[in-house]
Amino acid sequence: AFLGYLGPSKENWEAYDSLEIIKSYSGKPRKILIDQGTADNFLAQEQLLPQKLESVKNNNVQIEIRYQEGYDHSYFFIASFIEEHFAFHYEILSKQNAES
Repeated sequence: AFLGYLGPSKENWEAYDSLEIIKSYSGKPRKILIDQGTADNFLAQEQLLPQKLESVKNNNVQIEIRYQEGYDHSYFFIASFIEEHFAFHYEILSKQNAES
C-alpha cells in the first residue's frame, strides 16, 4: 500500500510504517491491542502481517495480538470486539488523566 501512496522510495515509507515506528519509539510505555480474524481474506493474501508486529522488540511497547477464530474483515468482526477496545483505551486514558 505504501507504494501507491508514498512512491517507490522506501525511506519515505518509514515514517508511516508501524514496525519502524515501534522499533524507534522511546517515549512512555505504551500498550497496543490488535484483534485479527483468522478467516480474514487480507490475512490469507498476506496483505496483513500481524506476525511481523509480534516479532518487533521494544521494551516501551507491549503488543497484544488476539487471533479470533473464524472471523473475517467484516463489520460483524468490528462490532464483536469494539466494546473491548473501548474499555482498553478507557483504562489507559483514565490512568493518564489520574497521573496528570
